[in-house]
Amino acid sequence: MKNFDFAGNTVTLERLGALFDSGRFPHALIIEGEQGLGKRTLAKQLASMLECRDDNKPCRVCAQCKKVLKGIHPDVFEYSADGGSSVFKVDIVRKVIADAYMQPNEGKYKIYIFGNSDCMNASAQNALLKILEEPPQYVIFIMTVSNKSRMLETVLSRSVAVTLEGVDVNDAAHYILSHYEGFEEQQVRELLSSLNGNIGKTLDALEQGKNNELVNLCNDVCTALVSDNEYELLKCCSAFRKDRQAIVFSMELLKNIFRDALVGAKKSDMLSGNADTVLLLNQKLTRQNLIDLIDICDKLKETALMNANNQLLITKICYSLRKAIGR
Repeated sequence: MKNFDFAGNTVTLERLGALFDSGRFPHALIIEGEQGLGKRTLAKQLASMLECRDDNKPCRVCAQCKKVLKGIHPDVFEYSADGGSSVFKVDIVRKVIADAYMQPNEGKYKIYIFGNSDCMNASAQNALLKILEEPPQYVIFIMTVSNKSRMLETVLSRSVAVTLEGVDVNDAAHYILSHYEGFEEQQVRELLSSLNGNIGKTLDALEQGKNNELVNLCNDVCTALVSDNEYELLKCCSAFRKDRQAIVFSMELLKNIFRDALVGAKKSDMLSGNADTVLLLNQKLTRQNLIDLIDICDKLKETALMNANNQLLITKICYSLRKAIGR
């Protein structure tokens, strides 16, 4: 399945491709794997392959593929459990079953993707079993699970199960670095090694680390803003020179800090969670200063989203923030 944008797990992909090419793709597929290995991503790409109208499936460019991948296809449905068995009550499954007996709207299949299906209770699984025994020709269920042993044996026996594993560090690092910007290769490789090639968990760790850095940066910006040293503010903001998205995110963080200072929020009620910085601003700035700063953050965010030159934008950020407090 060369058109799949999916790293590693070659044997699993080849098996699924062979089932599709031979016309034996199962009416019920279970994708097993720990969180972060791409179960939902694979399910969506399989759905696009099934609905694709091109000879080279999935083409990723036909109307059917685009709708599936954007989550707007009228014949592809997603239900996701958040971890509790109560999420997948039997009533939900019965509703799905009733819908499944109606013909597809525009696709060849009606595809139901159930995330965290091992969170279904026994009643829900037994209800699902009834349609798995004699499914309509056009219906396909794709169920993702962390542990297929939590599924009823009767459900497993009427399904085809595949397992996703961690990806080779070299392949996984290439995938992340070619799909996402702003990450250092060494850090990516170190995290992948420690997380056994789990791309999803690695991305979560990278984003969390990046967010923590931006939170610290915003605190530094606020401290520099109320100091008498204009150079310190410019020095802090220079960290934005390579990442416009960081500017967008930081304007939201700063706006929350200024809002907390404006309303004198207690620590438990703070949007920003930066109590020391909020206290400093509350002591150093007037109410009107803070109102103007909140307004400026919105304007700077809009400017950043318009793809303004980063270096000029940094200068504008420093000038605008200082002007808002009369400096």
